[in-house]
Amino acid sequence: MKKRILFFISATLLVASSISMSAQTPGTLTFTFTQVAHSPCYTGTKNVLAVWIQTSAGVFVKTKLRNAGTGTKDHLPTWAVNSGGTSANCMAAACNTTDATSGATLSSFGAKTIIWDGKNVVGTVNGTTVADGVYKVTIQSTWNHGSGSTVTTSFTFTKGPTADHQTPANTADFTGITLDWIPGIAGVADIASVGPEINVYPNPTIGLFNVDYSKATSVKVVDILGDVIYDEKVDQNNAGTMAIDLANYANGIYFIYVFDGDNSSKRKLILTK
Repeated sequence: MKKRILFFISATLLVASSISMSAQTPGTLTFTFTQVAHSPCYTGTKNVLAVWIQTSAGVFVKTKLRNAGTGTKDHLPTWAVNSGGTSANCMAAACNTTDATSGATLSSFGAKTIIWDGKNVVGTVNGTTVADGVYKVTIQSTWNHGSGSTVTTSFTFTKGPTADHQTPANTADFTGITLDWIPGIAGVADIASVGPEINVYPNPTIGLFNVDYSKATSVKVVDILGDVIYDEKVDQNNAGTMAIDLANYANGIYFIYVFDGDNSSKRKLILTK
């Protein structure tokens, strides 16, 4: 009997461990930083930049930002190789930029925000939520020719059912660093309405945005921690528009609620200044 009980307990622990190890908690990572200006640069203050998600072992998951041009295509070598290309050409089609913000060589240094939906990529489409575990968000910045003008920095975080809030110390190349993994948010798509018809725009926003509604009794804005940061009574039985400014709040995801009595509609809003 004891052997059977021990076997049952061992099997139960094994199953529980397997479930835990294969968990795929949905959520959102918001990562912000400010580039430290360097000199001399290519021309003026021009520089190139890439930000991407890796596993703790350095396996590519998803690119979130890539700024470079044909004249600077050999200056994001680590990102280019990690994303599937070669160190000599970060502009090659083989470099995976699915779901990334990409553009030309940056004309100046500045503040940046990326938001990761917890998913990988499958070729040219957004993929599926990755397994829970330790991941890295990595930045590579290059501002001139020569190895001394390239820096690559990684910040480690844990993706899982527990929130991970970090404010890493400033480095010689990046300041104002914040890292927030928030579980339980499956991407940044709108949530279906069960109340008034609403539209929130522009989204993402740098601060000021509009809320169109078919009718409303009140409008609220809630932050990622569930705190109400804006609440205004409307009591309007016809269509209207409300302008709201979040410029004084931190970058990240917010939720817009429009109430019509006991019914409500909800949208996700991305604030990125």
